[in-house]
This record gives sequence, structure tokens and C-alpha cells, in this order.
Amino acid sequence: MLNSLVFAFVVIGAVSFFISNLKKIAGFIRLGQKDDRFDNPAARIKKVLQIAFAQTKLLRQPVAGSIHLLIFWGFVLFSFTVIESFIQGFFPSFSFSFTGPFYLVITLVQDVLGLLVLGAIAAAFIRRFMIKIPRLQVSGHARFDAIFVLSMITIIVLSMYGQNVCHWLLASNADKVNEVRPVTAVLSILIQSVDTDSIRVMFHLFWWIHILGILTFLNYLPYSKHFHIISSIPNVYFSKTEQQRGSLKPLNLEDESAETFGADDIEKLSWKQLLDGYACTECGRCTAACPAATTGKQLSPRKIITDIRKRVQEAGPIRLSGKQQNEDTQNTLLHNFITDTELWQCTTCAACVQECPVMIEHIDTIVDLRRFLVLSESNFPPGLNNTFKNLETNGTPWAFSQSGRADWAEGLNISTMAQNPQVEYLYWVGCTGSYDARYKKVSRAFASLMQRAGVSFSILGTEEKCTGDSARRLGNEYLAQQLIMENVSTLNQYGVKKIVTACPHCLNSIRNDFSQFGGNYEVIHHSELIASLIQAGKLPVNNGVRKVTYHDSCYLGRYNNTYEAPREVIGSFNIPGVTEMQRNKSRGLCCGAGGGQMFLEETEGTRINLERTREAIATGAELIATACPFCMTMLTDGVKTLEKTDSVSVKDIAEEVFDNLKT
Repeated sequence: MLNSLVFAFVVIGAVSFFISNLKKIAGFIRLGQKDDRFDNPAARIKKVLQIAFAQTKLLRQPVAGSIHLLIFWGFVLFSFTVIESFIQGFFPSFSFSFTGPFYLVITLVQDVLGLLVLGAIAAAFIRRFMIKIPRLQVSGHARFDAIFVLSMITIIVLSMYGQNVCHWLLASNADKVNEVRPVTAVLSILIQSVDTDSIRVMFHLFWWIHILGILTFLNYLPYSKHFHIISSIPNVYFSKTEQQRGSLKPLNLEDESAETFGADDIEKLSWKQLLDGYACTECGRCTAACPAATTGKQLSPRKIITDIRKRVQEAGPIRLSGKQQNEDTQNTLLHNFITDTELWQCTTCAACVQECPVMIEHIDTIVDLRRFLVLSESNFPPGLNNTFKNLETNGTPWAFSQSGRADWAEGLNISTMAQNPQVEYLYWVGCTGSYDARYKKVSRAFASLMQRAGVSFSILGTEEKCTGDSARRLGNEYLAQQLIMENVSTLNQYGVKKIVTACPHCLNSIRNDFSQFGGNYEVIHHSELIASLIQAGKLPVNNGVRKVTYHDSCYLGRYNNTYEAPREVIGSFNIPGVTEMQRNKSRGLCCGAGGGQMFLEETEGTRINLERTREAIATGAELIATACPFCMTMLTDGVKTLEKTDSVSVKDIAEEVFDNLKT
């Protein structure tokens, strides 16, 4: 009776304290702006099952993923033991044995899984503190946090075994019929000579260690990065759906009540962005994949997200209390926690988002902070002045006249939409394809391929303007929306339904950004159209045998999930197919031009394009194939800088198909 009273007192106190902390954190998260994340529940539940429970993203790294999977599912399945132990606090003789055959499965799985969990914990200790995996190296509280949590899990599992061993020795043979505990049976040999009374005492001792271990662990979570045990599942559920992953949330620039645009502090971020901070596991996968971080720059996607949590914990209590800020908390997330330099180093390549096991949306936060810098502070790198001015006045990032946008097509007899709107495809050429001397060759090659295959298409010519991709991701939402709406008006005027483009950035904008402003079109990449035309026999090509490597465009691959079409095209003109780089497909390394970096200078560390070019050259390839104008520019510059132009060429897949057409 006394044991039950003490137990009740401890449990009520511990659970009450935990609930109060949960309410406090929920209050902090509600400080964020509204964000409707309640659509498409079926797709969201499916995502939770795949990512949170099957842990598919963690398993992209098989060793670390398997370790985490064992620990995760160990805890899930140990829940039966935990529930049983808690009920025993009030009813000592309680057992789930009444479930019959199900209990046989429970006991067997828990008994074997316990050993696997202990092995996984040992592996986690070895990887973190002996092998010292770089992305896992942290200091201060984060280091203590890892040691403490792994130790607590160990104590909980060992105390479970302690209870089971004592129970096994005290149970009658009749009771053991409903249990299968092979590990426990072996361990029981160690204390089988101990008298019964001592075993009963040991059982209660292990029981209390188990209970206190669980309650301690539970109440430590709100003060730890391991709060993701609670927050990660809802964070996965509320993450972007597949259809939304390439888009950014538009700003309401007509909101007259808004004093500023973008975000400089937590209350201007959305509640989902604040939840991201509490869902972060600090595993470092995002930073390990980040092209800026891996080439020696300040940006760390992990730091961006953990800084959100730190700022929330600093400012949240004051915001909720309604009191005026003290001098020591008159900080903002932007500038005091996250620096301008970090933000301007992001290529928006989405490698961080791709690798995050709990679906944190790093890029949305980075762009919102950039928006504040550009729209509210007019604070951006000087090199962007001309870029923004040219976009506003010329409809292109460069100082070219709009009247020359269709000069690339001279002599090809290509109609404009004004001349012939009754076509299957609008060919969206893009700024680089229209003005860049090198990439105009790609535009001509692709147009010639479509003509050869009998594809019905027109171009906009001088009516085409930049899609606003770089402006939007650089934070100039006002300019981006202006360009988007002008283009949407033009496209809708001609009743455009289907668009093909060689630029993944244009593709992503037209597909995912334009739809937010009344522009809904079927958009495909030129690699997809070329692949289908080759398969249909409309583009017969000669086969070569030279070594070709292919660079995956971030905006074509990670943003729009197109990986195979370019490889199919290469396979059509090259018998060996693609010689893959070390980092390829969804793990591909950015060329360094996205997110407006095409118009900025890298001033720290190694240039990203050189890192990628070295990786391409290391394959021994004679040809680096690309499917993006930005990528072609960056890799061509890389080959020149590394003085490999004599042995390595860089070409778009459309050019190579055109050059290998059968006559």
C-alpha cells in the first residue's frame, strides 16, 4: 500500500511537471504566424508512416539509420513493458499475460530487441566518441545531452532486464507457459542461487530504477534536443506535401497593416518554422550535405534551425508574459543569432531538406530572413544592385535589351506565340538561353531537335521575361511577384497549356511559383521531351563509347524529382551510359549557382563549382553532361580554372544528341 502511495505521488508530480513544460513549449510555438498545414491528411499520414515510422530518410545512411531504427522501435515495443510496470505500481500482480499468444510475441520481441538496442547504443557511443564522426561532434550542453540520453536509455533497458530476470525466477512453470524470454532465461543463471526474498527485493529495486529512469528521461526531454522524440512526428505530418516541395509561401504585399515584410524574429516566422526548431535532432546531416558548409563557409543549416530554438527559449517567456523586454533580451533572431553572411551563402539547393530525417524546411526560413534584409532593410550584397535593377528594367538579370531576346533563333524559322499560338508546346527559352553566348547554342540545338522530330512549338520571343526565380530566392519578393504576374498574364493571354524548357530554375518557377498567381500549366524539362522523342524513334542517334558523367541539377532533381530522363538520353547516344560521380542523384552536389549565387561572389573557403568539377574530373570522364544553364556555366568555369579544357568538355544533353543525330 505504501509503495503504491509513493508511486502515485511520484508519477503525478512527474507527469504534471512534464505537461506544464509541454504547454509552455506549445505556447512558444503558437507565437508564430498562421500557416495552413491541414490539407491532404491522407498524404500526410502516408508520409508519417514512411518517414517517421519506417525511417526511410534515416536509412539513406545505412549504419546510422539502422542504429536509430533499432533504438526507435525498441522504445516503441518496450512501451508494453513500461505500461505493464506503471500499472504494477497500483496492482503489483498485473501482467499482460491474459492476451495469450500475443503476449508470447511481446515477450520474445522485447527480450531479443533489448540486446539489439544495447548494441545500437554501444555503436552510437563508438561513432560519436571514439570514431568521432564529424557531423556528430558537438560541445557544451549538446555533448552532455548525447551522453545523458544514451546513458538513460541504457539504464532503462538494463533495469527492464533486471525486472524480467527476477520475475522469471519468481514465476511458476505455469506462468512461464505464456512467455518466451530466451535472453532473460540465460541471464537468470547469474542469480539463480540467490534466495527468493532477496530476489523480490531486487525486483522492486529494478522496478523503481525502471520507473524513475523513464520519468527522468521524460522530464529531461523538453530541455534537450531529444525533444524530437515528441515533436518529430507532428513536424513530419505538417511538412510540405510532394506537390508543395518546390514552392515558397508568397508574401501578401498588399497588406497595408504590415510595417515590414519578411522575418527578423520568431513572431514573424510561422508556427511550423518554430516547430522546426524543436524538431531538430542536431544530427548534422543537413550541414554535412550543405555545399556551402562543406567548402569552408560559415553557413550551417543545423545552426540556423537550432538558433531558432535558442531564440524562442530566450524570447518566448517574455513574449507570453506580455512584459516589456529586458535590455539583455532586446535581440532578434536576425543579426544577433543568425548573421547576414550565413544567409547569403545559401544556394537553396535543398540538400539540407533532402537529408533531414524530420522534414525541417531550412530554405523557407533562410528565404524569409533574406526577405526582411531586402524588403525591410534594403540590406543586401552590393553586387545585387545591378541584378535587381536589370530584372526590373530589362526583364533579365543582365543589361541586355528585351528587343534582343529572340536573336538566338535567327535563321531557324521559329514562330512566336503572337504569330502562331495554336501549337502543342510553348518553348520557354529563359534568360541564359536567350542571351548567354554559350547557352544560345543549346537553345538552337534543342529547337532543331524539336523541328527534326516534328514537335509543334512556338516561343514568346520579346514577350518572355525572367521567371523571377533568382529574385524570389534572393528575398526580393516584390520584384519576383512583379515578373511572375507579368509572365502569367502573357501566358494566359495566349491560352498556353503545355510548356517545355531547358532550364530547371524556369521549370520550377513556372510549375510551382506561377500557380500561386493564377498560372497553371503542364511543364516538362527538355530532357523528358528528348527522351520520349528518342524512345518513339523520332530522333535516331548514333551510339558512342566515350566516358560520360552527368551532373544532377538541384532544381531538376531534388526539387522536381527528375533523375532518370537525362540518364536515358545519355544512354541513347552513349553505349556505356553514365559514369556516376561519388555524389549523384538526390545526393548530388550543387554547382554553386542556385539561390541567386550566380550573381554573387564566393569570398570564403573553396569555390563550390571547383569542388564539383574536381569530383566530375575524378571519374575520368571525357564529357561532363549537364541539363541546366546555371550548371553548364559553373562547370565550364571549373574546367577552365582547373586547366582541363584539353581533356574534358562540358555540354548540354541536347547538344550531344544533336551532334549524334543520324543523317
